[in-house]
Amino acid sequence: MTRPDPELLAAAHAVLIQAHAPYSGLRVGAAVRSAAGEVYVGCNVENAAFPLGNCAEASAIAAGVAGEGQGFRIAAVAVQAEHADGTLQPVSPCGGCRQRIREFAVDGAIPVSFPWSDGALKTLQLDELLPYSFELQVRPGR
Repeated sequence: MTRPDPELLAAAHAVLIQAHAPYSGLRVGAAVRSAAGEVYVGCNVENAAFPLGNCAEASAIAAGVAGEGQGFRIAAVAVQAEHADGTLQPVSPCGGCRQRIREFAVDGAIPVSFPWSDGALKTLQLDELLPYSFELQVRPGR
């Protein structure tokens, strides 16, 4: 069974308070552990031109790339979300972020943890979350 990473969950929860979510009121924090063992965090940043905002996962991945360069690879992911009133919200990575995670993942077995609708935490392997994912055969930095 895939287990959540408590340090990543805490980091994701800590950063969600920094989110800029004036439109949805949904603050999201994400944390990724790199293959090198470093933890990178990101939060969502909404924009009035909705497609121009940033998801928390994309922000955390960008921080990892900035920190480690082309060799950056993800070993684990955690996401936390809450409404502006502080209630935890069930949120899994969106489709675009699932693809982003896949492109930087060490492999398809990395754990991805997120809050689920029954109030419990769900932790799945990336391949369970994004079956039959698209992957280029030639990848820079590999």
